[in-house]
Amino acid sequence: MGTKLALCSLLLHLLILLAACDGSDSGTKDVDIQSSPGGHNHNAHADMRIEQVHSHSSSHMHHVDSSLIVFFFLEDLKLGNTIPVYFPRRESEVSPHLLPREEADAIPFSSQELHYLLHFFSFPQGSPQAIAMEDTLRQCETKPIKGETKLCATSLESMLDFTRMILGSETQIEILSTSHLTPSNTLLQKYTIMGIKETPAPKMVACHTMPYPYAVFYCHYQESKSRVFRVSLTGENGDKVEAIAVCHMDTSQWSRNHVSFQVLGTEPGASPICHFFPADNFVCVPSAASMQE
Repeated sequence: MGTKLALCSLLLHLLILLAACDGSDSGTKDVDIQSSPGGHNHNAHADMRIEQVHSHSSSHMHHVDSSLIVFFFLEDLKLGNTIPVYFPRRESEVSPHLLPREEADAIPFSSQELHYLLHFFSFPQGSPQAIAMEDTLRQCETKPIKGETKLCATSLESMLDFTRMILGSETQIEILSTSHLTPSNTLLQKYTIMGIKETPAPKMVACHTMPYPYAVFYCHYQESKSRVFRVSLTGENGDKVEAIAVCHMDTSQWSRNHVSFQVLGTEPGASPICHFFPADNFVCVPSAASMQE
């Protein structure tokens, strides 16, 4: 009963989360998925990345793709401080569909099966859709860094299983996601920090959307300490966002090629690195009730 309740709760949250994504033009390239041999009509975003990034307000910014302006330093997280942030928007009607486990497990999820998968989804070799799928499979198959546990969840059930494995099978799970309180077509602007509230999280699982014909979430847990914040932001044009931010306190095991280091002009282990989550990504943490038990 507890598992079914948790599954229903997670499904409801995800459906609300995906449906609530702003319908304005996201500025990203949509990958139109035609009807597959299985009869599904799928869509994905070719340029969605595992790492959602942002930039420090510094001289590095003019060298950075605007979509990467999501990273910042912990010391930037101060009331009244103003920082630039890029928040991608997605159209809910073209969001990839969540598949039940039985259906997802019946479809291979392996780069070795890419030729078959392209035929299955009717994508030409070398097309934007094919390139996006190949990149997703490659990233999902990449070995995790030291101290990291990861899973590319192809179904709601597999996502829940992974989260409960990390947080505890009896733990009540709270799902945190970014909310846009006002409609907007502005993707990148300066935001003033109006409020900060830290959410106690001895463990957390972060899940990021991946470009694929059906919904795939890259979920991962790092043993090193991370801090989770709810941040109230007000944009230059009046946009209001209740954003989720995660600060990684130890980056010493990260690759020197990690995009955050390039954006912020720093290196592994030099300082904590924080980033905002776009609206269709989320963080799973133990609920306050679970931690009091």
